Amino acid sequence: MGGPLVVVYDRGAASGAEIAVGLRELGPVVFLVNPSAHTRRTGEVLRRLGDVVPLTGDRAADLAAVRRLAPAAVLTFSEPMLPVTARLADALDLPFHSVATTGLLTDKVRQRERLRRHGVDDVRSRPLSSIEDWPAVRDHVGLPAVVKPVHGQGSRNTYVVTDDATAYRVLAPLLPAGRVSTVLVEELLVGRPGGPFGDYVSVESHHGPQGLRHLAVTGKFPLVPPFRETGQFWPAAVTDAERQEILDLATRALTALDLGPGLTHTEIKLTGRGPRIIEVNGRLGGHINELARHAAGVDVVRLAGQLALGQPVTVPPVDQPGKVHFQHNTLAPVEPCELLSVSGAAEVRRIDGIDGFRAYARPGDRFEADVMTRHLDLLWGHCDRHTDLPALLDEAQHRICYEFRLGDGVRRLSAAELHRGWR
Repeated sequence: MGGPLVVVYDRGAASGAEIAVGLRELGPVVFLVNPSAHTRRTGEVLRRLGDVVPLTGDRAADLAAVRRLAPAAVLTFSEPMLPVTARLADALDLPFHSVATTGLLTDKVRQRERLRRHGVDDVRSRPLSSIEDWPAVRDHVGLPAVVKPVHGQGSRNTYVVTDDATAYRVLAPLLPAGRVSTVLVEELLVGRPGGPFGDYVSVESHHGPQGLRHLAVTGKFPLVPPFRETGQFWPAAVTDAERQEILDLATRALTALDLGPGLTHTEIKLTGRGPRIIEVNGRLGGHINELARHAAGVDVVRLAGQLALGQPVTVPPVDQPGKVHFQHNTLAPVEPCELLSVSGAAEVRRIDGIDGFRAYARPGDRFEADVMTRHLDLLWGHCDRHTDLPALLDEAQHRICYEFRLGDGVRRLSAAELHRGWR
């Protein structure tokens, strides 16, 4: 038997159970675990799924520990763990994105610069490290603009800025005096009208011995302000011509980034000027593995394992399944609150077309004030046509109810009310 598949693990796009199931036929799994609140909560589960080795933060010691395992592959499904994984793969001469490419995939400033230099997209953007430099950055980027972290995911500290007063209010905590910090300021991409669906899509792709291949163009539900994601569906509600234009842009972007073997998740805005790059992520997209399994019977975690092993992979065309498969999330309030109860799970599961419901939040969970995307649950199902989706979701969202203790008292809110805003 060959060496194990070492999965550099923290909160990410695939759970420990998904990873264990997807990789189990490829070899033994060792979780190289980053110490965090998430891994402290999930540590016991991980130990039941495979061997667990803690990361210490000492690069030499961590490399020595992994070298002793004689791994056949290293991979990750966690955005923050991409640099660690790239360094280990490089030192062990194993397939993965290079250290340089991983820098482009995880640094939004460098990624924009590379895409611009290769003529892929001309989104105006500038890094900003000092509030005093805001007027010059504003004059280059224009208003409205988006302020976002250079590194990170989940819409954390991402804001729309429409005037100077808003900019200074947003930037003050992000660029505190006396500390070296940098944010990215870029033009706000204005999406075309999308009706009941979002004005952006994602492209799920893989790169291996056969080169770059695209799995699917995944549609999205509308964002909740400022940039909180509420779910996705497979396939996207686009025409064949639009789909080809989206795939051509994704191909040019991924080619410019010099990918190694692995997965990518490219977010693309659909504008009046055509598709525009939002960002490229060098990993599996959130919940995409479950969506791919339901829509097309493809385990993308397994695919990632095969790529990490350097194996050639063959995936049949899966972008146009016979039905529309979807996932939808209820979002936590953006103000401080405590979850008191969840109800309606049994009722929502009885709806025709709903295949499952999973609550992520539990009574007693507390949420701080935050504009980051924080999911309370995951609802998934299928329907025959895209036009069937809005009514099915509306019915399901009225069955799920959450009770919160907020600053002004206790409120019972349906998922529908949380989705559309209840103030």
